[in-house]
Amino acid sequence: MNIYVGNLPYGLTEDDLKNAFATFGEVAGVKIIIDQMTGKSKGFGFVEMENDEQAQQAIDSLNGSELSGRNIVVNKSRPKTGGDNRRGPGGGGSRPHRPRTNRF
Repeated sequence: MNIYVGNLPYGLTEDDLKNAFATFGEVAGVKIIIDQMTGKSKGFGFVEMENDEQAQQAIDSLNGSELSGRNIVVNKSRPKTGGDNRRGPGGGGSRPHRPRTNRF
């Protein structure tokens, strides 16, 4: 099961996050999301646990708990919705609208 973890302390490492979840079972992977511009944590990440029962125990126990001075948010990760078609800063290279003219 893929687990979303939010409100993470900005100095938290992936090893720290893995250790918090390892208490409940085997952790298959951990990823803290990093801002590409600053290189700093965005304050959220994901934990992958193979066993769904252990993952649910971790969610139930850790949601709202304190981790390095912050109360973290823990829940089952949901896939991104398809409604967001942004292409990042600058709008994906769009140009100002110019009326079309017929050329004969």
